[in-house]
Amino acid sequence: MRRILLPAAGLTVLALAWLGAPHAVAPGPFSAHMIAHMAVVAVAAPLLAAAAAGSAFDPVRAAPGLFAPIPASFVELVLVWAWHAPVLHESARLHAWAFAAEQGTFLFAGLLLWLSALGGDRGRGTDRRAAGVTALLFTSMHMTLLGALFAVTPRPLYEHAQHGVSAGAALADQHAGGVIMLLAGGASYMAGALYLMARLLRHQALGAGVRS
Repeated sequence: MRRILLPAAGLTVLALAWLGAPHAVAPGPFSAHMIAHMAVVAVAAPLLAAAAAGSAFDPVRAAPGLFAPIPASFVELVLVWAWHAPVLHESARLHAWAFAAEQGTFLFAGLLLWLSALGGDRGRGTDRRAAGVTALLFTSMHMTLLGALFAVTPRPLYEHAQHGVSAGAALADQHAGGVIMLLAGGASYMAGALYLMARLLRHQALGAGVRS
């Protein structure tokens, strides 16, 4: 049942996020764009990765060297922060092809990280789980930092967001988007790290019990 429900849920979230794409591009609100972003990397990606982890569809089992959790977390850091730089973000808000590239990049980065953390053979995953905890905690931190930047900055960071609306409205929308990223992104990756930590501690406790 898990193998059916998890991918179905993940694909449903992706469909909802991308069917709402007209609301995520300009002149739609920045907060809608952020909802689409968080739906992809913090909801759909972990659901799809959890569905694949340990199964015949788990790419980590076939090529573990390509799915190192900590490097994967840096890949996501670079891609997420790059797409939120003013030039690239404006392009993704104004052009459908750039929006598609941005969202595809987010899905790639999210799946890479979550598969790296959750995937692999369950019987030989102690080192991977430990690295996964570190990678997810690091990602939670940089997502929280970027969200906080949007939430507390005293002026709009994107000129295109001010077209047709007042600076105050653009700033309030930017603050709302930052809160969404801070809460959704930070909580999702933190929850993943705590889950892996619990599995790691359980594995160590079982190993100690066998040795005793």
